[in-house]
Amino acid sequence: MTFALTATTSLLAERVVIETKQMTMVIDVDEGRQPQYRYFGARLSAEDIAALPQPVGGRMDVYPAYGQNAPAEAALAMRHTDGNMSTELVATGVERLKNDGNQVTIIHLKDKVYPLAVDLLFQQYRDVDMIEAWTRIKTDEKAGVTLTQFASLMLPIRRGDVWMSHLYGTWANEGQVVCEALTAGQKIIKNKDGVRNAHTDHAEVMFSLDGRGRELTGDVIGAALCYSGNYELKVETDDTEYHYFFAGINADNSEYHLKRGETFETPRVALTFSQEGLSGASRNFHRWGRKYRLAHGNRERKILLNSWEGVYFDINQEGMDQMMKDIADMGGELFVMDDGWFGEKYPRKTDNCALGDWVVDRQKLPDGIEGLLRDAKKRGVKFGIWIEPEMTNSVSELYERHPDWIVKAPKRDAVLGRGGTQLVLDLSNPKVQDYVYSIVDRLMTQYPEIDYIKWDANMAIMNHGSQYLPMSDQSHLYIAYHRGFESVCKRIRAKYPDLTIQACASGGGRANWGVLPWFDEFWVSDNTDALQRIYMQWGTSYFFPAIAMASHISAAPNHTVYRTTSLKMRIDVAMSGRLGMEIQPKNMTDEEKALCRKAIAEYKEIRPVVQFGDIYRLVSPFDKRGVASMMYVDEKKDRAVFYWWKTEQFHNEHLPRIKMAGLDANRRYRVRELNRIDLTPMYCEGKSYSGEYLMNRGLEIPTTHNLDWGKKTNWSSRVLLLESL
Repeated sequence: MTFALTATTSLLAERVVIETKQMTMVIDVDEGRQPQYRYFGARLSAEDIAALPQPVGGRMDVYPAYGQNAPAEAALAMRHTDGNMSTELVATGVERLKNDGNQVTIIHLKDKVYPLAVDLLFQQYRDVDMIEAWTRIKTDEKAGVTLTQFASLMLPIRRGDVWMSHLYGTWANEGQVVCEALTAGQKIIKNKDGVRNAHTDHAEVMFSLDGRGRELTGDVIGAALCYSGNYELKVETDDTEYHYFFAGINADNSEYHLKRGETFETPRVALTFSQEGLSGASRNFHRWGRKYRLAHGNRERKILLNSWEGVYFDINQEGMDQMMKDIADMGGELFVMDDGWFGEKYPRKTDNCALGDWVVDRQKLPDGIEGLLRDAKKRGVKFGIWIEPEMTNSVSELYERHPDWIVKAPKRDAVLGRGGTQLVLDLSNPKVQDYVYSIVDRLMTQYPEIDYIKWDANMAIMNHGSQYLPMSDQSHLYIAYHRGFESVCKRIRAKYPDLTIQACASGGGRANWGVLPWFDEFWVSDNTDALQRIYMQWGTSYFFPAIAMASHISAAPNHTVYRTTSLKMRIDVAMSGRLGMEIQPKNMTDEEKALCRKAIAEYKEIRPVVQFGDIYRLVSPFDKRGVASMMYVDEKKDRAVFYWWKTEQFHNEHLPRIKMAGLDANRRYRVRELNRIDLTPMYCEGKSYSGEYLMNRGLEIPTTHNLDWGKKTNWSSRVLLLESL
């Protein structure tokens, strides 16, 4: 990252203001003292900033260090060369730089006694209401220091009726929302997977400052740690008037030996503030992500068919060609061949061999990838391919050549994962980094027409140990792994900037802003069941935009939960994200293909609204009201897409009428139903309503579909396109 210097201040005292269009952060910086938070919240005028009172009843240190107030929670802790465990940081100056047109404020700190320097960095994004905060730590002690805590951020939050919303889950049930009041004690959310970090919990939270979180109203602080590895988010609530929020790398078993002259940089925390509820904070994250964080965040995503649930490992040349023809006939734009295409000595027929041996299985694909690219061109679609480059199997040629490349505890047998043979490659090792890079580089060099890569990661670091790192630095493994991962991703993007790459990690294990600068999207979950996807995609949308959320139409009964849902329901749910298909088309009826063809054509109409529009979540499935509803509105408020899904099926249901949001009250909007299956149109079809009417009253949505008796199901959903007259 390149910075341009604009101003440096050697100070006695300064009030530092970091602000965007809608929010302000104020920090008092006095030379020789720890900087103090003065304010964080809604945008203030210059007059109000000047008159800000001193906060009382709490600890306002911007970056508290351990040792001089040991009972208080600290952001930074270390052992100095002489064994001293205390650190005392004071301000020495403020620096202001420009980075891509956005101001970066750096507050310089030093220890009062030891040659230790800490920089606190804050980058403001005025146009999207986001502030990124992180730190740099450097020592000049001859033998270095040992870092034992190294948070990226501490933020005090005034006590009151504060609630925290965050995501939890597991494989096939990612992105579940929990909203809970902050009470005395500690609330800790952390991850120790080592490779993926978004299954059991997420490194993002929202704080609702005036009661339980509401979607469209209320003051909300949002925070997202932009890191791909182990993390810890902690809220400390003691006997003071404040909650203290800490976010950063999880320091468990990761003490870091910082050498003399070396700089340790923590990952960024993205902070936002909204007075428009949880959805308002989400809109800020989505705009920031699309513009500044997500790979190709300004580029429409293609509609694809992935082969996995259609054929699993049963890959063959003729079958892939048939699937390409089927998705092309339905209007799709991309075909992705998933797992099972590789392996020479050990053909990949199941999940227990060949990872690392990225050679085409000519028994399955006699014409190779060349033949697949030929067929894709013939069918008029792009071609994509699956890889899992960070992993190997004990049954593989790669492992036979390089058993020293795997993550393994010293003096112990390796712990085996998926298929009883899977192993994690040690990305702290530069040779492994070169190898992982070469997998993509070789594919793209030999087959430059490949348009899309699905990058999977199906195993955690189970046994702590590196065969590359010295024994004295074994605690560096978790951090070094992700530094290596980042290095590989940067190299790939430098050479292949236009390649589309999906982050898949046993489903949604890599839904985080730490990987998305190099990935275009992530696989939300291996569970494609429409009903459960409503919940998972709802939660995921708190922090991630639809353009990054791969959402596929799959078969019924569903392959994970075995639920049978209507095809329309599956379509209507998938159309709320990046639309794709995960199915064997040859098993579909002509009528089902026709409905998908219609849906794909209509998704192309609304794709700009869904992928680039502002989200408004209206009724949550987690509220158990029998229905879930949300909508996207384009920037000019010309067009909107409204989603309505019935989540429960009972006779004599009483579902709420849903008020819309985000429209222009003074405009009129014509209503058109998409993916219509009813024999007769809805009462509102083709009619126009004022934005004021739709937001104050809403439309009555029929709870069932008007179909011939033999086609009725207990599922009901609607997608409405609203277009300004």
